[in-house]
Amino acid sequence: MLSNSTISETMNLKKVCVIIPTYNNHKTLKRVIDGVLQYTTNVIVVNDGSTDSTSEIINSYATIDSISIPKNQGKGNALRLGFKKAIENGFHYAITIDSDGQHFPDDIPVFLEELEKSDSNILLIGSRNMNQEGVPKKSSFGNKFSNFWFWFETGIQLEDTQSGYRLYPLLHIPKKYFTKKFEFEIEVIVRSAWKGAVVKNIPVKILYDPTERVTHFRPFKDFTRISILNTVLVLITLLYIKPRDFFRSFQKKKIKQFIQDEILESNDSNLVKSLSIALGVFIGIAPFWGFQTVLVIFFAVLFRWNKILAFTFSNISIPPMIPFIIFASLQIGSYFVGGDVFFNENQEFSFEMIKNHTTQYLVGSFILATITAFVFGFSSYFLLSLTGKSKK
Repeated sequence: MLSNSTISETMNLKKVCVIIPTYNNHKTLKRVIDGVLQYTTNVIVVNDGSTDSTSEIINSYATIDSISIPKNQGKGNALRLGFKKAIENGFHYAITIDSDGQHFPDDIPVFLEELEKSDSNILLIGSRNMNQEGVPKKSSFGNKFSNFWFWFETGIQLEDTQSGYRLYPLLHIPKKYFTKKFEFEIEVIVRSAWKGAVVKNIPVKILYDPTERVTHFRPFKDFTRISILNTVLVLITLLYIKPRDFFRSFQKKKIKQFIQDEILESNDSNLVKSLSIALGVFIGIAPFWGFQTVLVIFFAVLFRWNKILAFTFSNISIPPMIPFIIFASLQIGSYFVGGDVFFNENQEFSFEMIKNHTTQYLVGSFILATITAFVFGFSSYFLLSLTGKSKK
């Protein structure tokens, strides 16, 4: 284990500071500050409108920096101000530690050791043992809930996404945010992951002492805020992030390499690949104009199929193919909807006529989508089986 002086030197060399947001935690604040000062004097305490003796405790330290907010505005706002101050002071990384005493300052070296061997654009989250005695059940449930949505929004699987004990790469996280309360800690890790940051857990110790710990989490209000945020993040994921990531990856690959990597060498079974292709074709042809990307990614995630394959084949309805798809849909629909056959040599193809034959188009479109999806799915399964590349 490195000595405290060596750790302090490393923090100075790596330009790492410690940010402590606090609100009415006078029972534990001094212990937390003293623990952090064992390793570094690069400390920023953000007093988020405390009404207890927090100000007196902070003023008793001459070596630390502080920010005082007149009225409580939320942990997210306190962290944002702390990040801004840290960047102004020339720091590249910030370790955040809660002031309620649940975190141990002697875990700071754990963050530094991981930072030393990692890429500069890394965001570390202290992973707590949520199964240990004393951890409230609502905290464990909330963490699992948060973990699921973080995975859905980023594709990254973590054990703990709610811990406030973190290391942030200040130069790589977003500059502007939507939120100021508890939900900020979810927003910042999701959007940092979208920007390319490596987000991972490292193990840390935790202490839940009901006689000392003061929580300001309001179950109904804060859970509602978190749910609204996740709704927004999911929509952004489906409408922008997933398509963006797909096109970025596709642009970097030639078609031959794409087929090799995403189809032949994919870890998915032949059945999953074929079902993913069929899903994409069905959604691409069916009349879900404007919602195809959202739907294909949603169902691919729901069924745990290959999202890239599903999205790729949903683009069967690219502009040059649209007239043919509409033509075939209307022709097929004419056999199932009462009336004359839509197309003949005396009729002109126009969108006005499509509008006048909406039912015919919708029925034909779904039938065409089903038949084409079956053909593509069955054919792809047959061809993939011939390659002998199916993963056992």
